Amino acid sequence: MADDSENDTGGGVSTFVSSLTFNVVVAAVIFIVFTILRPRFKRVYAPRTYAVGKERRSEPISDRILSWIPMVLSVPDDKIIERVGLDTYMFLRYMRSMFVMFVVLSLLSVVTILPVNITGNGGAKGMAVLTMGNVDPASKKLWVHIVFFMVFVAWVLWNIFGEFKVYTRLRIWWLTNPRHANKVGASSIMVSTLPPTLIEDDSRISSMFNMFPGGVRQVIVNRNCSELQDIVEERDALAKSLEKALTSHAVNCEKTFNKAAKKGATFKEPKRPTMRASKIPFKGPKLDAIEYLSKEIAKLNKQIAEAGAEEAKYKRQSTAFVFFNKQIAAHMAAQTVLDYKPFSMNSVSLDIRSDDIIWSNLNLNPYDRRIRGYLSLAATIGLVITWTLLTAALSALVSVEKLSTLPGMKDLSKSKFFGIFTGIIPSAVLAIVMALLPIILRLLLRLEGTPRRSEIDMRLLNRFFFFQVWNVYLVTIFTSSILSIAGSAFNDPSIILDQIQQQVPSSATPILTYVLLLAFTGAAKEILQVVRLALRYVLPLLFAKTPRAICSAETPATFDWATSIPMHSLIFLMGFSYSFIAPIVNCFVAVYFGLFYLVYRYQFLYVYNDSNWASGGLSFPVSIKQTLVGVYISEIYMLLMMVAKLAKNPNIDGNAVLRVIFPALVLLLTIGAHIYINDAYMPIINYLPARGAFEIEENPKIATTCPDFTGDGELNGPTLMDSSTGTTPENEIRKRIYAVYGSLVPKRVIDFVLNKIPSLLHPNKRSPKGDSTTEDLVSEEQASGELKPGTDSAAAAADGNDKDASTVDDGLSLPMPVPHHYSEMTGSKGNFEEIISAKRVSGNTNILSIDSAAQPPSNIAGPAASPTKQERRDSRFVGGLAPVGTTGPSIHSYDSKTELRQRRTHPAQPTAARRKSRYDMDGTDDMLGTGGGASNASLAEAFLNPALRAKPTCNIWVPLDNHGICAEVYDSVRSLGDGTIRIINRETWINEKAKVKVNVEFDPDVSDTEDTPSLSAKA
Repeated sequence: MADDSENDTGGGVSTFVSSLTFNVVVAAVIFIVFTILRPRFKRVYAPRTYAVGKERRSEPISDRILSWIPMVLSVPDDKIIERVGLDTYMFLRYMRSMFVMFVVLSLLSVVTILPVNITGNGGAKGMAVLTMGNVDPASKKLWVHIVFFMVFVAWVLWNIFGEFKVYTRLRIWWLTNPRHANKVGASSIMVSTLPPTLIEDDSRISSMFNMFPGGVRQVIVNRNCSELQDIVEERDALAKSLEKALTSHAVNCEKTFNKAAKKGATFKEPKRPTMRASKIPFKGPKLDAIEYLSKEIAKLNKQIAEAGAEEAKYKRQSTAFVFFNKQIAAHMAAQTVLDYKPFSMNSVSLDIRSDDIIWSNLNLNPYDRRIRGYLSLAATIGLVITWTLLTAALSALVSVEKLSTLPGMKDLSKSKFFGIFTGIIPSAVLAIVMALLPIILRLLLRLEGTPRRSEIDMRLLNRFFFFQVWNVYLVTIFTSSILSIAGSAFNDPSIILDQIQQQVPSSATPILTYVLLLAFTGAAKEILQVVRLALRYVLPLLFAKTPRAICSAETPATFDWATSIPMHSLIFLMGFSYSFIAPIVNCFVAVYFGLFYLVYRYQFLYVYNDSNWASGGLSFPVSIKQTLVGVYISEIYMLLMMVAKLAKNPNIDGNAVLRVIFPALVLLLTIGAHIYINDAYMPIINYLPARGAFEIEENPKIATTCPDFTGDGELNGPTLMDSSTGTTPENEIRKRIYAVYGSLVPKRVIDFVLNKIPSLLHPNKRSPKGDSTTEDLVSEEQASGELKPGTDSAAAAADGNDKDASTVDDGLSLPMPVPHHYSEMTGSKGNFEEIISAKRVSGNTNILSIDSAAQPPSNIAGPAASPTKQERRDSRFVGGLAPVGTTGPSIHSYDSKTELRQRRTHPAQPTAARRKSRYDMDGTDDMLGTGGGASNASLAEAFLNPALRAKPTCNIWVPLDNHGICAEVYDSVRSLGDGTIRIINRETWINEKAKVKVNVEFDPDVSDTEDTPSLSAKA
C-alpha cells in the first residue's frame, strides 16, 4: 500500500480501498439497524400510514426485513403524485433519470473507455492507470473518449427536453386542478412597494386591478403591528411557562399522593413552583410562579383585546394582497408592469399563503431592500473566501504526500493508518463544515428583506449550489493538484498544459472518496433518521415535560429541499465531468443515485409530510439548470484535456486538431440548447398559459384527469390517463413504462420493444400488497385511530362524515393558515371557523395541526354535572369528567413501546365521543365560491397581520392528576385570569409512573369549552 501511495500522484489505491471498505461497512450496519427498528418504531418510520388524510395514506408494510423495497417500488407514478404532490414526484423522477443514465453510462464506459485508459501506455501508476492521463497524447484511441462523450451529452440534452415536455404538462394540470385552482392563494397576488397614493385607498387599488379578467374580489393592505406583536409574543412565552409550572405541580402532586398512600401517611400538598420576576438571574424575590404568570397573562390579554379592537390606528404599509375572481387574472397581473415609476409595485408574488409570509419584511422600501442585498452579497463573498480556505485545508489532507517535504512530515505517508486517514477523515469533516452553510445563508437571505420563506428556499437552491461547486468540487480538485501545477509553471510556464493533463485526472481520488461517503453512508443515514428517532423517543424524556412539548416532538419530519437538491446536482456534476476522465467514478455515482432513489421513495411515501413546500414543482427547473452547469463543466474539461494532449503531441496533424474542434462544437451546441430551453419552456413553467386556462374552462374534465407522462398531444386530446383508453392491466403497465423511460428514449422505440416483446405488458400475478396484508397488521382504520376494533364500517362512515373530508393533498391543496398564539379559535369575529377549517403551524410550539370546525365535546355534561373535589379523588377522574378507562387513549398516545402494542391495549374512543383528529381535514378549507367557500370577512381575517389575528384568550393545556388535587389550583388560575385563561385537561393524563402522556392528535386550541369546569360552578 505504501508503494502505491508513493508512485500514484494524487492519492493511492490504499486511500480508495480504505474509503470504500469503511463506507460499505458503515452503510451495511446502518441498513441492518433500520430493518430492525422499522417495524418497532412506526411513529418514526411510517407516520404516513395514519398521519395524513385517508386518500393520501400509504399501504402498511409487513414486518419482514426487505418487504419495504418491493412495496415502495410498486407504486405507480400517478399514485405518487396523488399521495405526495408534484414537487416530490418531479424530484423522484429526476433521481430516477439520473440513476438510469449513470447505469448505462457506467456499463458503456467500463466496456469502452476503461480498457483504452488501462492500455494507454502513458506510464501512470496505481489508480492513475484507470484515468485518461494514462493515454498517450498522440494516440488515436482518444477518439473513443470524444465519441463517447458526444453521444452522452446528446443523450443528456435529449432527456432534459423530454423531462421539460412532461413537466410543463404536469405543471399546467397542477395549476388548474380544483385542489389548487380553488384555493384562495391560487387567485391572489401580493404586491409590494405600493405608491403612497394607493396605500390609503383600497378602492383605487381595486379599480386598477379590475382591468384583469373577472375583476377583483377583495383588497387587503398590511398594517404595522410591531408593538402588538411584541405583546402577543410575550403573552405566548408566559403561557408556555404557565403550562410548564402547572404540569410540574400536577406531576408532583401525583408523586406525593402515591408515596403517602404507600406509607399510609396523610397527604400533604407539595409546594407550588416559584420564580423570579426579573430577567436578570438571581435578582428579586421568589414569587409563586402560577399566581404571577396568571396575573401577567391576564394583563397582556386585556392589552391584546384593547389593541385588537382598534385596527384602524395601525399604520398601513406598502404591501397589499389582491384577491381576484379568476386564477388567470392573478397570473396576468404578475406578468404586467404595474407602475410607471421606478421600483414602484415591482415585486409581485403568486400563490400566497399567510404562514409563508415574513411579515416583518413587508414594509421595506426598494432602496433599503437593495442596500441589504448588496451587504448580503458582500457577506456571501466573505463566506466564499472563508470556506475556500477551510475546504482547501481539509482537501489538502488527501494529498499529504505532496506536503511530506515539510519538517516532521517525511514519514507520514508510510504510516499504516495513512490510507484510512486520507480516505475518510477529509470527506467526513468537509461534509460537517458544509452542513453549517445553509443556516448562515438562510439568515443572510432573510436579512435582505425577502418577503416569503418559500422564496428564501428557492434562492438558497442556487446560492448553496454555487458554494457546493466552488468549495467542494473546484477547490477539492485544485488543492490536490495546484501545488504541482503552480510549482512547475513558476519555473517554466510552457508546461502548464502538460501539468493539467496529468494532474486533473489524478484528482479523481478525492472525488471518489466524497462520492463514496455520500453514496453509502449518506443514503443509510437518510433512511435511519437518527435525529428524528432521538427527537421522538429520547429528547422528550429529557425536555418534553408539557403536553404541548410532547406534541411538538411528534411533528412530522420535513425534507430540506433547499440543501438536498444542490447536493444531488453536485454529485451529477462530479460524475459527468469525470465520466470520460475516470470511468470508475460513473459506477459509484450510479450506486449513489440508485440508493438515494430507493431511500427517497420510501421516505416520501412513508415518512415525510412536508406541507410547507408546495411550489408545483418549481424546484425542478432549478435542478435542470444545475444539471446543465455540470454539462458545461464537463465540456470545458474535455476541451482542456484535448488541448493539453495536442500541446504534448510531437506530431500535430489534422486528426489531433479535430479532436479539439469537436469538443468546442459540442460546447456551442449545448449553449444553443440552453437558450432554446429558456425561450421555449420557462415562460410556460412560471405562469398559467391563457390557452390552457381557456381550454380547461371549456372542458373542466381536463383539470381533473391526470395527463399522460409523454407530454405529447393537446390538452383537450385523448391521453393515456383518459378513461376512454380503458384501465386494462396491460394499459396500466404501458403507462408505467412511458413514465419511467419516456424521456430517456423516443416513444417509438418503447412501442417497438413492447410490440416485439409483448410479455412485458403482462401484469405480474402477484400483488405487491401481499406483503402488507399479514395477520399481524391491524386495518388502516384501526391503525389511524379512525375505527374502533369491533365497530362496523357503517358506524365508521356515520362518524367520519364523508370520504372527501380527507382527500386534500398536502402538495396540491394547502388550507388557509390561521393564527395560533395560545388563543381560543372561537370568538366574536363572525363564524370564521365554520367557514374555514385551518391547517396551521403554531407560532409558539411548532406543532403542525390540522384543525376542523370547532365541535362541542360530546363527553362534557356541563356545569350542572361538575364533580366535587372528593368525587374527583374517589372516582379517579381524568380530565375532570371521564373516569380512567372510560375512554382509552389514542394509538398515537405517548404510552407504549410499540404501535402494535398500543393498538391492542388501547382501543379507540367510542364513535359518539370521538373528536376529529388534528390529521383530519375538510375538502373546503379555503376554497372559493359558494357552498362552503371562504367569505370576504374570512379572507380579511386570514390575511390580516398575525398580531391582529391573535385572540385575547389563552388555552392552557395541562394534565389533571388522577386524584383531582390540582382542581383547586386550576380554579385559582381561572380566577386570576379574569376570564381570559381557560384550562384544558382533555386528552392528557398522568400515568401510574407519574409521567405525562398525551393524545398527539388532539389540538387544544380548537376546544370550545373547558374540560374541567370550575369547582365554584353551580348546577
